[in-house]
Amino acid sequence: MPYSHHSHSGQFCKHAVGTLEDVVQEAIKQGFEIYGLTEHVPRYRTEDLYPEEATLSLDDLTSQFDAFLAEAHRLQALYAEQITLLVGLETEYITPLDLDKLEQLLSRSSDKVEYLVGSIHHVGGVPIDFDQNTFNKALENSPFANNMESFLNSYFDAQLELFQRFHPEVIGHFDLCKLYNPSLSFASFPSAWEKAKRNIRYAVDYGALFELNAAALRKGWSSSYPAIDIVQVIQQYGGRFTLSDDSHGPHAVGLNYHRMADYMRHAEINELWVLERSKTKNIGGRYVHARKVEGDWRGHKFWTKGCS
Repeated sequence: MPYSHHSHSGQFCKHAVGTLEDVVQEAIKQGFEIYGLTEHVPRYRTEDLYPEEATLSLDDLTSQFDAFLAEAHRLQALYAEQITLLVGLETEYITPLDLDKLEQLLSRSSDKVEYLVGSIHHVGGVPIDFDQNTFNKALENSPFANNMESFLNSYFDAQLELFQRFHPEVIGHFDLCKLYNPSLSFASFPSAWEKAKRNIRYAVDYGALFELNAAALRKGWSSSYPAIDIVQVIQQYGGRFTLSDDSHGPHAVGLNYHRMADYMRHAEINELWVLERSKTKNIGGRYVHARKVEGDWRGHKFWTKGCS
């Protein structure tokens, strides 16, 4: 304790800051025991580059990701006596090309990628977490034409396809689709609500961990991702939770974890789980498995001494 299974650095993600080693050193300073390094996979179309990536080519993104894997494993060995670093990646699904390329990446780097954070950041090919205007563009985009239920259905259908094809060990920010509408109630959109519950059941059945992602708190939410309606369904189906700070630099390592602790108490989350290396493969073909954290998380010194 504490733990995070999802992070980024400015060295390998242009909308983050700091080096990967800066992030690791801050995690050690704060007393993290397990910390996941999970940069975004490359994107494969020029139209999918973000403004801050204007000087990069598609080949640059691939080289940048390969460099991340090399540096992450260097740090994993260098700091092994101070912290357990897990090396993973965060997925993208913009078009089917991304899933095909991810399969190829995992095939050639199977010895370097220990686990996946399964995330969706686009709907209809448009980013939904870049800014409010771009989110609105995604919602207005054909075929949604401001039909929120159709928009949500598309998000959850893409999410399920990602789960089915790759079985990510950690489910990344499950309800990112309502980033700019945090009060949105999925239950008000019956078909989308059924798809969300379908996805939760599927992920629970294959053994995924659902991250409680603190990034929502720094983006104006009163809770982490996922919000309480999704948390309650995960609990109903017997799902398991883990922690992620989704840091984008050393300044955000453990950021708002004290608020996330309050949220976990409010949501009556009594158990936390972490990933650990294993000698046997999981359903995704990777050598990690989930382990229940012993004892009551509330009594750990990290929370009692105060955190970021």
